[in-house]
Amino acid sequence: MTAASRELPTPALGWWVPDVTTLVADVPAGARIGVSGFHFTRAPIAQLRALPPTATDLTYISWGGGLPLEVLLDRGLVTRATLCFSSLDVLGPAPRFRRAVETGALDLDEWTALGMINALRAAGENTPYAVLAEPAGSSLTDVFTRPAANPFARPEEIPTRAVPALSMDYLLLHVQRADDDGNVEIAGARGLDMSMIFAARHVLVSVEERVRRGDLGAPRSLVLPRTFVTALTLAPGGAYPTSCLPYYPTDYQALREIVAAGPDTPVPDAALTPTTERLAVLERHARVPAARFAAAARALASAPDPDAGLAPTPATDPAPTAAPDLGYTPDELMVAVLARTVAAGAICSVGSASPLPTAAYLLAKHLWAPDLLVMSHNGGFVDLPVRPLSLAVGEMLDHELAVAHTGGDETYHWYYQRGLVTHEVVGSAQVDRTGATNNLWVSRRDGSRVRLPGQGGMADVSNLHANFIIYLPRQSPRNTPESVETVSAARTWHDASQREGYGLRPGRTLVVTDLAVFAYDARAGGLVVSSLHPGVSLDHLREQTGFALTTTSDPVTTTEPPTPEELTALRNVIDPLGIRRLDMVGAVERQGLIDSILDVEESLLDDLTLTLEQR
Repeated sequence: MTAASRELPTPALGWWVPDVTTLVADVPAGARIGVSGFHFTRAPIAQLRALPPTATDLTYISWGGGLPLEVLLDRGLVTRATLCFSSLDVLGPAPRFRRAVETGALDLDEWTALGMINALRAAGENTPYAVLAEPAGSSLTDVFTRPAANPFARPEEIPTRAVPALSMDYLLLHVQRADDDGNVEIAGARGLDMSMIFAARHVLVSVEERVRRGDLGAPRSLVLPRTFVTALTLAPGGAYPTSCLPYYPTDYQALREIVAAGPDTPVPDAALTPTTERLAVLERHARVPAARFAAAARALASAPDPDAGLAPTPATDPAPTAAPDLGYTPDELMVAVLARTVAAGAICSVGSASPLPTAAYLLAKHLWAPDLLVMSHNGGFVDLPVRPLSLAVGEMLDHELAVAHTGGDETYHWYYQRGLVTHEVVGSAQVDRTGATNNLWVSRRDGSRVRLPGQGGMADVSNLHANFIIYLPRQSPRNTPESVETVSAARTWHDASQREGYGLRPGRTLVVTDLAVFAYDARAGGLVVSSLHPGVSLDHLREQTGFALTTTSDPVTTTEPPTPEELTALRNVIDPLGIRRLDMVGAVERQGLIDSILDVEESLLDDLTLTLEQR
């Protein structure tokens, strides 16, 4: 379907329908559908579950796959997907997505985030294509873009590519409120909702609450006029088990059941169906003030009872060590190293599943860069204060404390495309000698291929951001090959004068691992060892690196260990629950650690809720 052939949505004046089943009843087989929200935020789960069984052969279009795509794959309704990545965030890979792509059951079109945003924007503006900065260095560049001839070209102008308009038949949107006339209010992180709304022929909306005309306009929310709404219905709990703040947070207890089920077991119906009692608990949790949770979490850092929480031992009583007598753990060293790359006035974006980088940004903001601007939820919450890391409560904290609620499409235009972001430290399954990353496909020893979550926006940010910094928490020869099989992202524009000519900030390419720090060296044409972590020998680093090492000094510089001030701030203020440790463990141990952290967080919320109710 071309942008020119799209029909305008029917105005929705008073077009309220009785229930979710009625709302989605006309979605036909072969439709192209998009979903609202992002990760575990405002996913239209009730609508996805109510799609008629005749709505087969669907094409799924979204920034991320995640839980909504898992639900559709479980029901056998989707055969094609256009997206940038698919995972269950900190809970791990999306198993049904991985199996469907590996077996060929799901036909996959992969885009970068900026490519998708601009393609949706073209569809919304009724133009056939859009132009964007080239995602140079990525294997995906020629897959979804074409060269764009610029009739106004000037010397040293940033290279551009064209993407076709990306439209859809239906957008399934879940929001907080709508009024009697069908005007819709969206609060919190918006993902790519705004770009998708205007790229869709029909926008179907489920809402938590219906209000009278004139009652919309909550602080930091956005009101969408009814002109762009096809039909809507009242559906309290319609995003469960994902969040719809300020009504209820994500139910990680339910998500744990979904993850535990595995790809060969149907998604547990109970994990997608909120009971009245469970929804009431979550609603009470959502009312806990951010300051109270932060104080309670930080109190665990000095709890005398070791079973009282998960906080690492304070700096006055050193935590378990990475090697004898170091007095800190590898994760603490990596956080300190990453934090020291952040200077005053920096602009840092938190990507998906990034506990160590988040801790690093907040540590820098707390200790030496108070004017640092932090964006979380992939650009959905802008300008966060220092707050403790959390799993189940992180979105609640940012929803309450952020200066602005936005969409990832908005912050991409405001910050990313203009080259204003200094840091978005990213994780990668592999990094090779040149600094190229791979989050797409890897091969097993028997030659079979394993599908990875995808690159998200890495291919965009590797060149647009001032610094391209990758972290590898468990370095091995397998995740540092001589050359990666496919390139998710790689910095191509290294030269400072070239970057300035393109309107971008100069910066560095660094790889921080649990063993060393590598830096890109133009003369060497790849990564060189910048420093060895304390207690790590050059011989051991060679054993754990899949490419030949190059050093710039003899002896190699030793990484500066965390200072007592950094350790105290990290353990007691920034990450009292030890969320950062999730980056350091394997899949099996990771799930156990997640369970322990979530149990502590839920216990804290229950205690705080009881205290508030007794007042």
